[in-house]
Amino acid sequence: MGFYGDHVLPRGIAWGMQGRAFREQRGPALTLARGRVLELGFGAGHNLEHYPAAVEEVLALEPATVNRKLAAKRVAAARMPVRWVGLEGESVPLEDDTVDTVVSTWTLCTIPGLGQALAEVRRVLRPGGELLFLEHGLSPDPKVARWQNRLNPLQRRLCGGCHLNRRIDAELEAAGFDLRALETFAMKGPRIATWMYRGRATQ
Repeated sequence: MGFYGDHVLPRGIAWGMQGRAFREQRGPALTLARGRVLELGFGAGHNLEHYPAAVEEVLALEPATVNRKLAAKRVAAARMPVRWVGLEGESVPLEDDTVDTVVSTWTLCTIPGLGQALAEVRRVLRPGGELLFLEHGLSPDPKVARWQNRLNPLQRRLCGGCHLNRRIDAELEAAGFDLRALETFAMKGPRIATWMYRGRATQ
């Protein structure tokens, strides 16, 4: 991706994602995490302090290798062991049926091959396992949605492939997931990037 994508952008995202508005949303999204957790887009480890006691291990999948450095202090302080397992959501280096929970917070917007990544999530989840997600995406307000569609090419170019206009619930259902719970709501901030999808899904 070059110097910007490999070093500047991950640091900017890590700084922004530690804000209070994001911290307040992580806990409710991760309440039901348990057992062996695979986290897609681990980033700088901001979710670690929000995992409940039922989490035994976190397997970190993260394409930006600089985040291993940015996450080092959080990983060292974590209650549970954290293991870096791979780079790309489209190719998860784990065996079938080996994960109790998959977590994705503000990550599904960015994965290029989202359908393949969600197929990988289904593959590694054990029977009865859940995908817990907290994502931004397409607004139900037609005016906002039009701006999301217009600005999406620029957003993808500047923000490492992040889409403003993915409809997260539809993407999950198209991949074969059963939505067990779904909340949609607006966070504070620019309306084109603050419509949230939070919930849980099973195979």
